[in-house]
Amino acid sequence: MNGDRLPTPELLRELQSQISQFRRLCNNVPAAMAYFERDGNICRYANRGYAEMFGRTETSILGLSVTEVIGEEAAAQIQPQVAHVLRERQSARYERELVDASGTLRHLEVHLLPHLIEGEAEPVGAFVLVSDITRHRQSEAALRDSEERLAKFMHASAEGIVFHQGGYITDANPPLLALLGYPLSELLGRSTLDFVAPAQRQRVAEVMAAGLEISYDSAVLHRQGHELPVEFIVRTMQFQGERLRMTIVRDLRDREQAQQRIQHLALHDALTGLPNRLAFDTRAQTLLTQAQLRGEALAMMFIDLDHFKRINDSLGHPVGDVLLQTVAARITHTLRAQGLGQPEPSRGADLVARFGGDEFVVLLAGNPAPAAVQAVAAKLLDEIGAPLAVQGATISVTPSIGVAMYPEHGSTPAELIKHADIAMYRAKQHGRAHCSFFQPAMAAQARAELAMESRLAQAIEQGEFVLHFQPQRALTDGRLLGIEALVRWQHPERGLVAPDEFIPVAEARRLILPIGTWVLHEALKCAVRWHASGLAQVPVAVNLSTLQFQAPRFVETVEQALAAAGAVGAMLELELTERMLMDDVASVRAALQRLKALGVGIAIDDFGTGYSSMALLKHLPIDRLKIDRSFITDLPADASSAAIAQAIVSLGKSLKLQVVAEGVETLAQRAWVRAHGCDAEQGFIEGLPMPQTEFEDWLARQPAAPGAAC
Repeated sequence: MNGDRLPTPELLRELQSQISQFRRLCNNVPAAMAYFERDGNICRYANRGYAEMFGRTETSILGLSVTEVIGEEAAAQIQPQVAHVLRERQSARYERELVDASGTLRHLEVHLLPHLIEGEAEPVGAFVLVSDITRHRQSEAALRDSEERLAKFMHASAEGIVFHQGGYITDANPPLLALLGYPLSELLGRSTLDFVAPAQRQRVAEVMAAGLEISYDSAVLHRQGHELPVEFIVRTMQFQGERLRMTIVRDLRDREQAQQRIQHLALHDALTGLPNRLAFDTRAQTLLTQAQLRGEALAMMFIDLDHFKRINDSLGHPVGDVLLQTVAARITHTLRAQGLGQPEPSRGADLVARFGGDEFVVLLAGNPAPAAVQAVAAKLLDEIGAPLAVQGATISVTPSIGVAMYPEHGSTPAELIKHADIAMYRAKQHGRAHCSFFQPAMAAQARAELAMESRLAQAIEQGEFVLHFQPQRALTDGRLLGIEALVRWQHPERGLVAPDEFIPVAEARRLILPIGTWVLHEALKCAVRWHASGLAQVPVAVNLSTLQFQAPRFVETVEQALAAAGAVGAMLELELTERMLMDDVASVRAALQRLKALGVGIAIDDFGTGYSSMALLKHLPIDRLKIDRSFITDLPADASSAAIAQAIVSLGKSLKLQVVAEGVETLAQRAWVRAHGCDAEQGFIEGLPMPQTEFEDWLARQPAAPGAAC
């Protein structure tokens, strides 16, 4: 022995206790520890955490090399760090991944410390300290993922987003930069209030100071200085351990434009852009109030387009829409038109509105005199009636205008509109393309017509109409050539009502359509019965109204009536006026040709009172001309009437048409029309129009075989 004393038992027990305490300490620190000696890289110590990390125990790991403990691949991976520690005698730090014994991927932070002994040139080993940083790296990855998602959200969002801390901008996305007109570099670090409209800064500052999470409307400043309406949606969030404010900046320009558009549509006609009735009534009331205070006059004009429905039906609604837009433009250009942009109507400014369909209303301000209103109406008649080229066709439409004056004819917009409307209908009754001023008597007449309209509708339902008949005779031999069916109203209280009293109202209120259809069916029933019984082998003539003839399916209506009565076309003759021929000549020719194809006869009634020409007549499938009674009444004494009647006869002969003289009442008139070449006569000389039973008795008294077969 070298003379050294052996440790006492007490010392050994103390050393063992210290070693046990050290081992206990090492096994409870949150790190894995080991010691590898340099020679052979053999593990000489490992705490429980290090050993279990590699699936071993504290004792089974001892004596194993680094390669045996961590594997060849990992050993090769850390070799540069190990060499650095041994060579440079300095500690090293590195990170690596490890799939532990349970198969879990773990992130490790490794510290290598050289074991230096005084007097030794090289380290005799290395201490290994391993920390599990898996949670830290997972948190970092989650944070990076969150940042990436936030960045993607900011860039993908169509709305502006800005982050600010303490009121100073820390980030903003491209939509916000585009909205404000700034690059990001000019926003970062600046106060958010710098970009808020001055009038809104106090509110924004209060929201920021209170830390409110709120949505509210505001306005921002563009780089060029103009304000933009926006909505702020403000939220508070934690980001990288800091408290940030995130504000979504929603551009409200589209919403405000849509709201303005909705408001505009609520007050304007969508087709023409003119104010509608709601807007007109409001502004008109303001003008009336001002006029009352100033003691001034106003003029309400109600404009309705003549035969507009015919254009819509024949050429289509797109053409009708273009026409309405053109009429609106012509009215506004003719007048000193004022829109709805000003808060109060200026003195002398006129209001123009479209009430719907083909109705326009004008309120003339500026204290106009009736003569001035008449001049404006005349100008409107000329401007609106000017021809218009649409889709290769030249069309024109005339207006009928009614005028009511304030305060004489009403004290409210509704009253003035009502009276101007009444006057407009009077203008239509005077031949259309006309202006008529309201007169108090018109109101009473309008009420009477309204009552008449109601009573006529009831008469249609209750079947109060009857037919009277009047013969048409040949002037050469007295043969029966035709029979005209004339409608009468058998009123239960008033008795027989003349057509002049109810037909104008029926036409104005479109009740003539059901009445005309009834006449057509009843007349054909009589024709079929008379043909079957042998009473009359001639056609029955029916007068047509303009509304009937221009109805979209009029020819089909005639076909249905013929079929319902069991009649052939030759049993029917339709009488039209000259004016009906002038409306849309191509459509008129097509309808007449279809009727002729059915065998129906065509006659022009009241000829001489219209404006048809020989050039027009020769291209239409017409059978007869009926000279208007106004030219027969004064024959033979009146030279002018005689000249006109003679001209009509000559025209008919040149076109190879049969000519009938209407309204023949005297023998002298009969002699004149016979002498000057008329083919037939119709009038009181044969008696007044007769009810059906009476007329059938009259037919029965006629010589045998009356009239030629149809």
